[in-house]
Amino acid sequence: MKLGWNEVSVVEHMVNIHPARDVSSLCIPTGSDVRLTRIDEDAIRLLVDSFYDKVRADAELSPIFAEAVRGDWEPHLAKMRDFWSSVMLTTGRYKGNPVAAHLDIERMKAPLFDRWLELFGDTCTELFDAGIAELFRIKATRIAESLKLTLFYRPKRPPIGR
Repeated sequence: MKLGWNEVSVVEHMVNIHPARDVSSLCIPTGSDVRLTRIDEDAIRLLVDSFYDKVRADAELSPIFAEAVRGDWEPHLAKMRDFWSSVMLTTGRYKGNPVAAHLDIERMKAPLFDRWLELFGDTCTELFDAGIAELFRIKATRIAESLKLTLFYRPKRPPIGR
């Protein structure tokens, strides 16, 4: 099920995050929908929180994440906000190791990355104007491909030069 974001729901969500903040400058109306027109910490928070709402409701991904997160989602969400802030705004806030984090997940399978990318892309399309959504999708695809290669496609190779 695709969730549509209209002007009221985006602004309401942003006000819930930062009640004293005027968020109207983040958005431009496009018919009855509003799309965010810039990447900043508030936009990243909205993206991460909205995306993981979808993950928790997804039949394929929810069980994997529930097993990995185990209870309180806030630390994971904070880490993912730091991650995307580092990726998109080059803040350097993320200090984790994505490969090590994913190695610890027993039920992790390569096809799950495709579902993750589908939900992430849908969320980006719902929240951002086309250009910004595409920037997020490109970064996410590169990250997912890199993780898949590292986690699943490591054939034993002879040392270089032999």
